[in-house]
Order: sequence, then C-alpha cells, then structure tokens
Amino acid sequence: MDAIAKSDYRQREWDGVMAKLRHEMALRQVHPSRTVVLLPYVQLIGIARGAWLRTAGSDAGGAHFMPRFDSTMNWSRSLAGFAPGGDDLVRDAARDLLTADTLLDRTGWRSRPSALGEQLMQAALSLASVASAVPPGQRADWGQGMAQALQSQGGTPLLEWESRVGRTALAWAAHSAYPTDALFLAQADLLVVISGLLEEPLIAALQRQWGERTIVLPLAAPSVKGALALHQALDAQDEADLAAACVLAHLAAGRQPLALVAQDRVLTRRVRALLGEQDIRVRDETGWTLSTTRPAAAVVGLLRALAPGASTDSVLDWAKQTPALAPAAVDQLESDARRAGMRVWRAMAADDATSIFIETMRAQMQATRVLSAWLRSLRGSLQESGQWTVLLQDAAGQAVLDALHLQEHSDDDLQDASGPMSLVQFAAWVTQVLEAGSFLPPHPEQEQEQVVILPLSQLLGRPMAAVVIPGCDEDNLSPSPDLPGLWTPAQRATLGLPSREQVAVGVEAAWNIALGTPFVDILWRASDGGEPRMPSILVQRLRLGQPQLAADPRPIRVLQPHAGAMPQPAAPALTPDRLSASAYEDLRRCPYRFFALRMLGLQESDELDAELGKREFGNWLHLVLRHFHEALASAPVDVNPGREAMLDQAAERATLALGLAASDFLPFAASWPQLRAAYLSWLSGHEAHGMQFHGAEVRKEIRLGDLTLHGRIDRIDRMADGGTLVIDYKTEPRSRTQERIRGGQEDTQLAFYGALLDDDRFSAMYLNIAESDSTKAYPMDRIVDLRDQLVQAILREVAAIAGGAALPALGAGTACDYCAARGLCRKDFWSADEATGLESSYD
Repeated sequence: MDAIAKSDYRQREWDGVMAKLRHEMALRQVHPSRTVVLLPYVQLIGIARGAWLRTAGSDAGGAHFMPRFDSTMNWSRSLAGFAPGGDDLVRDAARDLLTADTLLDRTGWRSRPSALGEQLMQAALSLASVASAVPPGQRADWGQGMAQALQSQGGTPLLEWESRVGRTALAWAAHSAYPTDALFLAQADLLVVISGLLEEPLIAALQRQWGERTIVLPLAAPSVKGALALHQALDAQDEADLAAACVLAHLAAGRQPLALVAQDRVLTRRVRALLGEQDIRVRDETGWTLSTTRPAAAVVGLLRALAPGASTDSVLDWAKQTPALAPAAVDQLESDARRAGMRVWRAMAADDATSIFIETMRAQMQATRVLSAWLRSLRGSLQESGQWTVLLQDAAGQAVLDALHLQEHSDDDLQDASGPMSLVQFAAWVTQVLEAGSFLPPHPEQEQEQVVILPLSQLLGRPMAAVVIPGCDEDNLSPSPDLPGLWTPAQRATLGLPSREQVAVGVEAAWNIALGTPFVDILWRASDGGEPRMPSILVQRLRLGQPQLAADPRPIRVLQPHAGAMPQPAAPALTPDRLSASAYEDLRRCPYRFFALRMLGLQESDELDAELGKREFGNWLHLVLRHFHEALASAPVDVNPGREAMLDQAAERATLALGLAASDFLPFAASWPQLRAAYLSWLSGHEAHGMQFHGAEVRKEIRLGDLTLHGRIDRIDRMADGGTLVIDYKTEPRSRTQERIRGGQEDTQLAFYGALLDDDRFSAMYLNIAESDSTKAYPMDRIVDLRDQLVQAILREVAAIAGGAALPALGAGTACDYCAARGLCRKDFWSADEATGLESSYD
C-alpha cells in the first residue's frame, strides 16, 4: 500500500458506504429528508456528513438534502423533552446515589456498608443498555420475567448480598424511564444502521420494530496492515516520554490528525502534559475521572479540613488553597504548628485571625442536616473562602459544581429522603459522586486539532493518518477484559448482557482496525513500580512475525561529565550573633551543614502526619516529666502508688496538649508501666541523695561579647550542698549515651548548657530513660573544665567565620546519613579530597 492509498483508504471506505446508501434510497424511492442514519458514536456524525456531501456529484437533490446522521442519544434528545421520575435511573451520580440508598432503605437494608449504594448504582447502570432497549410498555413485564429467570437459576448463600443487590438493580432498571424511549415513537421512511464493533441492544430493538424499513451498512475493516513500530519502555515515565516522542515524530512528518489511544488514563495524562509543553493542539474524547482534577481535590480538601478530627496537615493543605487567607499568615500558622508538633488541628490553641477564620468555618459545618442543606452550606463555605470564584473560572471546576448540584437551584431535583446526614456521610457522598463523574477538557477552538485522544474502540471509521497506542501491557490491554458489574456468566446470558467472549471479539476487531492505520506505534513498559510487566498477548502475537523493536525516536543528547568538588563556602556577612546547643553541634559535625541550615536558614518541614517514632516519643516523655515534676513540687507525694497516679495524669495531660489520639501511642503502651516503675525507682534514689527538682524546660541565655548563647535545659535540680545539677533526658540506646560520656571533648551538649548557667558550682548528667530497661544516670566528669574549653572554642570558631574562613562539607558517618543538607552539598557526586577551612576542636 503506497502513501497515497494509505492516507485515503478510510475516505474510500466512507464513499462506498454512501454509494450503498444512495442506491438503497433510490431503490426504495425514499427521500433523504425521511432517512435516519444511526452511527455507533457521535464523533462519526461530521465524518458521515462530509462523506455524503463529497459523494453528491451531479445529484442536485443529494447536494441540497441530507439524511439525518445521528447517534441514538442525540436523536432522542431532538424528539421530545425528557422529564425523569423520582426513582428513575438518570445517569447522574449525585441523584442516582441518593435513589440507590433510598431503594436499599425500602428493602430493609438500613444497616449496611456505606459503599453498597454505589454498588447498586453500578449494577443498575450495567443493565440500563438492556432495559432501555425494551419498549416502555413492556419493560415492567420484562423485569419481572428476568427476575423469575434469575431466581430459577438458584444461587449460594455466600452470595446473598450480591443476589439482593442484583434483584434491586434489576427492579430499578426495569421500572425506569429513559431518554431513548422517544425512539420507539419516532417516524421515518428508512432507518439505516452503520454497525459498530458490538451489537447494541437498543439498535437491535429498533431494527425489529422497523422491520423491512431498516438496512444495515457495515464499515469494512482494513484488509492491509499499516507500517508497524514496536517500542518497549523501561517504566511508566519512560513510556510516556517515548509515546510523546512518537507523536512528535509523526507530526513532524506531516501525519495528522493523529490518534493517541487511551489504554491507561494516568499514562495518557502524562503524555498529554508532555505534548502541551510543545504547544500541540489536542482534543480529548475520553477525559478522566472527575475526582482526579484539581477543583475536585479542592472541594474534597475543604471537607477534610472541616471534619471534627481533621489533621493539621489537612487543614493547612486547604488553607494554602484558600484565596480568603493571606499566604504569609498561613505560612506562619504552618510554622507554629510544625514547631509545636500538633498532628491534630483541634489541639491548636492559636488565637490569630487566620485560626479564628478557620475555626469559624469548621464550627458552621459540624451539625447534621439533610442533603439540600449540606449543599447550601458547602456552597456558602466555598464562597466565604474565595474558592467559589476559582471554581467558576475553570472548566473542570464548573464540571465539579454541576456534578454536585452546587449551582443555585440545581439541588431542587435532589431528594432529601435519605434523612439527616453527618459531615462524614456527606463527604462520602461527595467523594462517590466525583469518582463516578468524568471530565472532558474543552476542545481547541479555531484551528483543527493535531492529536485526538480516544479509546481503542472509537478508531472505527476515523480517518487517522497515524495512531500511537501506549499502555499495551498485560494489565491495560487484555484480549479478554474483566466485565463490569456483579453478574455471573449465566446471569449475563439470561439478561442479554455481552459475554466475555463477545467482548473479546470486539477487542480483537478494534485492535485490527488500529493495525490498519497507515502508521502504528505500539508501546508497553517492562516494569511498573519495580514489578516486571509483560506485553499484552495481542502484542506478543505481533512479535512472532516482527520480533525487532523499533528505534527510539527521541534525539540523543551527548553530555560531557564534569567532576564535582566539595563545596567550601565562606560567608562572613552571615556570621551568627546567636548560637544554640544544637546549632553548635551542627558546626562541630559539619561546617557546611551549619552554613546551610543555620546561616542560610534553610530548614526542611517536619511531617505532621507521619507515624510516631522515637523522636515523637521522646518529646512526649519530656512533656510528661515536666507536668509530673511541676505537679509533684506543688503537692508533694512520697509514696510510689500516689506518684504512679500523678505520672499517669501527666501522661494524659501531655497527650492532650500535643493533640494526640490514644491510638497514637499503642506501640509504646505495653512498655509504659515498666518505664514508669523504673523512673520512679531511680527518682527515689536520686532524692535520697538530697536532690530537689528546681525547674523543667528552663530557657537560658548569656552574652559572650557580640555573641549570645541560648538554649532550653530539660531539667535543673538543686543538690544537697546548694549546687546546680543540669539533667538532659535521653531515650536513645544506652550504648549511645555511654559514647557521649566517653567522648568528653567531642560531646558539646552538657558543656554548652553549663555555659548558659554562669556558675562554677554545677554538675551535669545525661538521664537515660529506656522503654524496657532501668533508668540510669550518666554523669559527665570535669564538666566545668569542658565548659571553659567549649566557650573558648566557640569564640575562636565564630571569629574565624567572621574572618572569612571556609565552611567545607566535612561531615562523615551518621552526620551525613541523617542530614537535611545532604542534597545541597551533593556529597554523593564528588570525591572527598582534602579541604582547608574551619576546624572545630578543643585545645
């Protein structure tokens, strides 16, 4: 097949169909205006009209009169207005979900899983094509007959729920009116059916009703295969890049319009995004699930933020998308929340304007109400937050508002028969509606599209110059795909639903039509998420005759490698005037870390919604001991049973203050009694030596010339001789605490705290509080000498920074394993050569 033949074979195919149509009309003496031509799908209407006009020739009547080229749905809409009844299946998820719940209530299923209503709706929708093909006057009897036939097949008690859902779905579909009911009353002299890949029940019913006034004209499948190119990608991202490159290569060769087949919707969206960067005009005929759009995420995010037990992350995520809130105020709120470690929003005690605005909105959405009231409340919340205007300005946003019936008065046709709903129930309904809806992006205006995204089945009759089919792996392109609904093969046969074998024939036919396109690119990935993927059986069959893969169409870029070097910045202008113990520890471990995190102020955001670990347990324990010792100081209790109760009360108070649920500490709950007993045992011996609690979480600072040292000491006790004891709690393994003590000069924390006291009569120790062991103290020897040496080292090193000393990335070991600046210093990409700069060591 030469290039010209390849480019116009579909045109000749349509010309042949129009010639047959004209012959039948002339034979039957039927005027074009009294002829209806039904097409498999609406996108063929323009193509069929063009073919009719193109083949008019010298036929004056044919040039001025045209048959009605239409789909069944379009034709029915033009015949009469459709007003659905209260319980009709209307293919509107918002309404159908409510009807499904109402029907389940009527059948006595008041205690049921929340997802059962959606399952009932999907089961009814799977029957809609068959039920709508039954004339309205016969539909109820048909439904009764089908119910008896299904009952006679028997079943198993294990599938009782599925059977009840199936019976309810059948009754719902059989007692519904459909927009296409008007077609049974339509009038025309000739009905012409352009057959599709699978027989439609409604078309078959119309053919039976019209009898001899009906003819069927098939679109012939191409007899010659196009130029085939097979591509195997590494993973999903590589497949998207490769597919976009194939599209661009075809467009560069002048092959347009081009079909991009949507086998994998996520993959197709990636390809479309890549084509958008190249300003390619794309028309998407498949769209994607409405819930995956940004406007849908904004609405769901608002409902999550309004939930009583909303996480702080959920509230902050919504606040960042709210035009009514100032970004600077939201950033400050987030900083405060992360600093306090508040995982649950209700634990926040902020009284700023932003928090008050959020709490006011949350308070308005807590009471139960009927659905129409919920929709008005949601509309008000969106308007108050400023999100309403944003939704109206976006095509997907308008689709979300329409799907949820949020426009003014659009909720009038929704029932409140479901009764009062909680916020959780309303949010679940919103999520189900958005999951069931689809969004079709607007088509490009003025200029003709270059790329059309469509399903494989809609290549039938489309004059495409080339086709690119990504996602041809075993999961996304099965020759025998899973069938929707809960029906068994026997039930499908009884109900008249297509069988797996029939669907497989349709898939095979669509595949052969795609292969008949002049140029075809077929792509699949070798792995997905680390798991190997096989190409589809359809692809493997092709590879038997064409095992060679096509060349990669992406241009090759040759990059010259350049060795990296250890960064050694110097920033005397950023010399710090305040220094904490943790900041100085960063300076000692790695000067570059100090430069990035302390001098530049770069900080990674702490995760608020992450699972609790050792760090969170340590923070909680610090707060528990503070509450306990402050309470014990104000109301002394000498016996352990009383102290245990006080310690438990302190634990509950700390959990509440941090906004933590009781379930958050389940991993530590088993060890709490042993930890509590071990700590109280140590405390008794500690107090027996004359030690007395003086303060917890004590903030101190001291001036050293132009430099201020500051910090927060876990605990300060008074010794029997009046001296000061600095205590720092540790929940780490004991071996690590022992290393701190043996390190002497290498450990800076206790010495730094000693520098904050400005007192030569003090001692210091680490108190290791283990979950499954005894509590043990680790005193630091020569702490006063170590403090003096530390102060001298601090002054010397800060002076070196002010003098322009380099701050190289000298970290090693654990200092680099858990470093927030690791990606900035790029240590993994340079060799650790010798570097001169600031040295941090005691004399």
